[in-house]
Amino acid sequence: MAKKNGKLWLILRIILLLILIGAVIAFFAFGLQHYLTLDALKSRKAALDAYRGAHPLLLAGGYFVAYLLAAAFSLPGAVILTLAGGAIFGVIEGTLLVSFASAIGATAAMLSSRFIFRDSVRKRFGGRLKRIDKGIEREGGFYLFSIRLVPVFPFFVVNLVMGLTSLSVITFYWVSQLGMLAGTLVYVNAGTRLAGLKSLSDLLSPTLIGSFLLLALLPWISRGIIAWVKARRLYKGWKKPKRFERNLVVIGAGASGLVSALIAATVRAKVTLIEGGKMGGDCLNYGCVPSKALIRIARAAHEARNAARFGIEVRESKIDGARVMDSVRAAIADVAPHDSQQRYEKLGVDVRRGAAKIVSPWCVEVDGEPITTRAIVIAAGAEPVVPDLPGLKECGYLTSDTLWNLKELPRRLLILGGGSIGCELAQAFARLGCEVAQVELDDRLLQREDDEVSAFARARLEGDGVRVLTEHKALAVECDGADKALICEHGEDGHKDKVRLPFDAILVAIGRKPCVTGYGLEELKIPLDEKKHTIETDDYLRALYPNIYACGDVAGPFQLTHAGAHQAWYAAVNALFGSLKKFSIDYQVMPAVTFIDPQIARVGLNEREARHQDIDYEVTRYPLAELDRAIAERETDGFVKVLTAKGKDKILGATCVGAHAGEWMSEFALAMHQKLGLKKIRGVVHAYPTFAEANKYAAGEWEKAHAPQRALRMAQRWHRWRRG
Repeated sequence: MAKKNGKLWLILRIILLLILIGAVIAFFAFGLQHYLTLDALKSRKAALDAYRGAHPLLLAGGYFVAYLLAAAFSLPGAVILTLAGGAIFGVIEGTLLVSFASAIGATAAMLSSRFIFRDSVRKRFGGRLKRIDKGIEREGGFYLFSIRLVPVFPFFVVNLVMGLTSLSVITFYWVSQLGMLAGTLVYVNAGTRLAGLKSLSDLLSPTLIGSFLLLALLPWISRGIIAWVKARRLYKGWKKPKRFERNLVVIGAGASGLVSALIAATVRAKVTLIEGGKMGGDCLNYGCVPSKALIRIARAAHEARNAARFGIEVRESKIDGARVMDSVRAAIADVAPHDSQQRYEKLGVDVRRGAAKIVSPWCVEVDGEPITTRAIVIAAGAEPVVPDLPGLKECGYLTSDTLWNLKELPRRLLILGGGSIGCELAQAFARLGCEVAQVELDDRLLQREDDEVSAFARARLEGDGVRVLTEHKALAVECDGADKALICEHGEDGHKDKVRLPFDAILVAIGRKPCVTGYGLEELKIPLDEKKHTIETDDYLRALYPNIYACGDVAGPFQLTHAGAHQAWYAAVNALFGSLKKFSIDYQVMPAVTFIDPQIARVGLNEREARHQDIDYEVTRYPLAELDRAIAERETDGFVKVLTAKGKDKILGATCVGAHAGEWMSEFALAMHQKLGLKKIRGVVHAYPTFAEANKYAAGEWEKAHAPQRALRMAQRWHRWRRG
């Protein structure tokens, strides 16, 4: 039924398009353009005046319909028709007729554009239009009003473009009616002095054009005044210092805060960086660095156990849990100097250790000591989410923050959570000899990935000995001395069973929540996003107060170190130079990697997201089982999966699964950022043998699927003829 409706709408669109094209062709075929000249209007004015005297309503009605149709079909001659309104009907009646006819006709043209073109344009440029639509929702009427005030802009182009956006029809109509009124008055009034006009160029004198431009600037000037008044109201009650001690104060010395402070110091701004915990934040101390160190150790153990497949006999290996955890902590210690207080102080950053408190939009206290500043960047990070599970606190639990304090590896480890952190740690600990059970409430692991990717991850974890339990709801933790167990519920409604899972240690890895309390947001009434509980920011990462910015986990929407560093550039630059030039944040190309073995890396859309957004796409796959390097290393599990726009090589997204996938996925990220298609990737020479060749071969698969079959058949005939 849906396909039939789709075909019906397509037919209707084609019919309407043909009607519009036919109207334009008929207009010129019947020579109607010759009636819409200044000389033709002058020569017929007497006859039109006589007809108006005999049939005033009929002429007014006919004129109104003719003007409306000309606007609706985007026919030329709007200027002459407007002059005619003044020449025939006078200023008041002519302005009324032209104003309503032009606004209604423009709205009809906008609706035609929306009906005929919008769906196809959205399928091709869906991502860009979404960003435009967000701006249109906020200020579409304002921008349209500014454009309508300047009659130099071709109005039919404005109608066409606005039809592709989400601007409401009512807003388009009344803004067009109001915005075109000034130009209408000028032209209608000029029409009352028709005899004195020698050419249309007389209408658009430099003085008149300048007047229109000044008129168009009025909304912007008004907007600036309104923004100034709002800022005055917003900052009312806060005393602004006459002088500032700092250009920028950054709260939090994690990835986002460090980058913000470094940028400020690099451009010679005076910056203070405040950290109440460990320098380096989550990534260095609790996340990226220790987890990847543990994953590498676990992989070494796995390789030792499976060395026989390469003809290497390894005696039974013994895993020393204490030394494993010492090695992880050593990795943290080795990276720590890169994020240390000493390094950043040498770079010109004033580093303060203590608790930060924003006491006014221009003042931050560090353990009670005030620092005045022009701007503030909040980069306070996130902390683990701990569920309100009966018995959990009493029995004790681990999080990604406390896990690295273990002195020994637990014999039985239970992990709550099936996201990236849970999967990475489940596989790593299983490879190190722990009995690992992983509990996930949803029906699959890695919910954001495609089903086949989730299934791949589960198979790999189970292959390494992880007991994966999806669709299991944690109910309570029981603790009787050293005997600990998680009680779960599993099954469909009416047939649910209780499952008891004993453990020695339980790791809570169900997510992380932004740190948005305890440093002044409540007192300044800075609002949070209701869904994500992050600080509410605009496209420039500004919070409620225009001089306070947020980046990293507290700003969302990603909880990724590289995303926070990406945001930090925008937050710092806008905070320091926003009065001169502001930069809106761009999230279009944001890669992410799940570091199980083999890795799962993705950038852009996957199939689930493309379907959800109703985007037409094609899928091109290339299995690593056919890649020479993967075969040589016995790492053939995995694939490249590329989504492209229907019938084009434009990359919408790529998922790379395989050994070191996070490394060779970057080529797709670069291609998307630079708007390069698969043909460009296919044309790049890739070193042999490398895993990155998989990208080139995937591009080759796309070209093969889109090969011009007719041209190939002709080439075949030509070669046959050449053979004689």
